[in-house]
Amino acid sequence: MSNRKKGASFKKHSATSIVVIGLGRFGTSLALELLKGGREVLGVDSDERIVQNLSDRLTDVVQADSTDEAALRELGIQDFDSAVVAIGSDLEASILTASLLLQLGVPQVWAKATSTAHGRILQQLGVQHVIFPEMDMGKRVAHMVSGESLDYVPIDEDFVMVRTEAPELFNGKTLAEMRFRSNHGVIVVATKRGNGEYVPSYPETALETGDVMIVAGRSEQVDLFCQLGL
Repeated sequence: MSNRKKGASFKKHSATSIVVIGLGRFGTSLALELLKGGREVLGVDSDERIVQNLSDRLTDVVQADSTDEAALRELGIQDFDSAVVAIGSDLEASILTASLLLQLGVPQVWAKATSTAHGRILQQLGVQHVIFPEMDMGKRVAHMVSGESLDYVPIDEDFVMVRTEAPELFNGKTLAEMRFRSNHGVIVVATKRGNGEYVPSYPETALETGDVMIVAGRSEQVDLFCQLGL
């Protein structure tokens, strides 16, 4: 493990390199997951204590002011394939950092937004991927707590995929018979029975009570569909 000091440059060694700026809980978790996936990751934070604490967990971590263009250039940020602005508490730093990354020509910029207004500003700057971790997780947990689904994953602004169980009223019926797409506006992508594996769905796929279904569609229609068995 190497703890790069302020001012040290980063040399790219692999085909995919990612810089994560802002090493709070979200940024740290993201950086560690990327490392597990075999990605080359540079972590950046302005707090020296955070950098020191992560020096034995991240292969490359550096203290730097991400709102300083010269500091970013010295680190070679312009050579990264992707950058994630994971700064949450400092709105100004988040916006300035995202703006600089775009000016430096980083191909793919992801940025964490803490509010709708924050996200709108990032989008207006030209950030390609604006994410709302807290809001998305809130929606996801709400659906799970309410019993509507086992998991809830937003795909786009108004398109989601959920993991839900087949209610008793589906028992013994095939997907063709249920006509989910025409009757409910959703598609059953895959199913799993008991401890088995997920298998792609076909019109002749028969359902049993408790089968796990992967369902996709517009959020409102999926929400209504998941309430059928409640």
